[in-house]
Amino acid sequence: MQFLDKIFHLEDAHTNVKRELIAALTTFVSLSYILFVNPNILSAAGINKGAAFTVTAIATAIGCFLMGFIANYPIALAPTLGSAAFFSYNVVIGMHINWQTALASVLVASILFILITVLKLREKVVDAIPQDLKYAISAGIGLFIAFIGLQNGKLIVDNKSSLVGLGSFNNPAVWITLFGLILTVILMAAKVPGSIFIGMIVPAIFGMIIGQIPMPHGIVSGAPSIAPTFGQAVFHLKDINTPQLFMVVLTFLLVTFFDTAGTLIGMTQQAGMVDKNGKIPRIGKAFLSDSLAMVEGSVLGTAPLGTSVESSAGIAMGGRTGLTAIFVGILFLISMIFSPLLAVIPTTVTAPALIIVGVLMAGNLKYIHWDNFEIAFPSFLVVVGMPLTYSISDGLALGMIAYPITMIASKRYKEVSPMMYILFVIFVIFFLITNMG
Repeated sequence: MQFLDKIFHLEDAHTNVKRELIAALTTFVSLSYILFVNPNILSAAGINKGAAFTVTAIATAIGCFLMGFIANYPIALAPTLGSAAFFSYNVVIGMHINWQTALASVLVASILFILITVLKLREKVVDAIPQDLKYAISAGIGLFIAFIGLQNGKLIVDNKSSLVGLGSFNNPAVWITLFGLILTVILMAAKVPGSIFIGMIVPAIFGMIIGQIPMPHGIVSGAPSIAPTFGQAVFHLKDINTPQLFMVVLTFLLVTFFDTAGTLIGMTQQAGMVDKNGKIPRIGKAFLSDSLAMVEGSVLGTAPLGTSVESSAGIAMGGRTGLTAIFVGILFLISMIFSPLLAVIPTTVTAPALIIVGVLMAGNLKYIHWDNFEIAFPSFLVVVGMPLTYSISDGLALGMIAYPITMIASKRYKEVSPMMYILFVIFVIFFLITNMG
């Protein structure tokens, strides 16, 4: 234990091995769906689904090890669904680019990402964001996570007349979600240790008993080979030679830059890592970790890795150091042979955890200066923009564009740092690139 304390500084973070393990289990159960959803999305691009399953597990494990050992953060790095969807549907299907060349584009963007990180440009961007907007980012991610949870649990469904509406109580999935949510709320209110984790496992068992969640057909199975995808990004680097592909690289770079920056701010804020000056310790190491994770992910054969919002579930359970991330990585490696068991954990089971975490993260709203309109308006755009656009980077962009405008209008332009004006221009370009056509 002393050995682990020396590496991860558990005592300084007021945590212990048991708490970090429970946090890791909670993050893993919340995030395990990525093992099945990511291959489904990538298979639309023509990538072998079996290889994509194994690559997702290995790439996530390596990403978690990088974050744990380099940055000592309780945050998991995994392929993000937004980047996977952009990869398959926009780049491969929409632009008629083969998946091997698309992976090469991700690799080039990853290398540029490392360069930007080493030059400390990412740190400068995060440090330049005003504290009120940082609180808004954390709260906005909370609402986004809660919205995903409500959706996954079928409590909120799409509605042709009003975009969204309340789910049907005739759907058994709704009752499993409600059972898990009520149980978790009671456990949280009673301050029972491990309440979020218990609130996921018990509904899974309940679902099996009532016949709504299938029993596993087996326990152990061999992991499929990664041969179909491994190294394809490197072999096809020579294909990155047209203006269209340079634009694809730039888009991957921008989306992952703002996605990971926003999520890291939110997660570290939730974990109480931010100091009194609003600075995030070891943020440069965290950025280096996710940059390296993007490289290894693209070489193995998956869409860009990024900071996982599901890490917030583990942080809510007390995860405070990189040991949580290391445990998550180990669980993902083990999961490769236990895929039949993971298949019986539907999103309805993990939905209550995401809703509860959303509640906890929304607490940051109280720190925003709502009485100052010039600060309140951009903060509000960030908070509502993330769930309504279904994108962390788009919500962030809305607020960052509005902030200099409201500050100039209120004659407080001297309080806006030069970096914020630069970001204003970058975000306008970002919107033009990602939302045209």
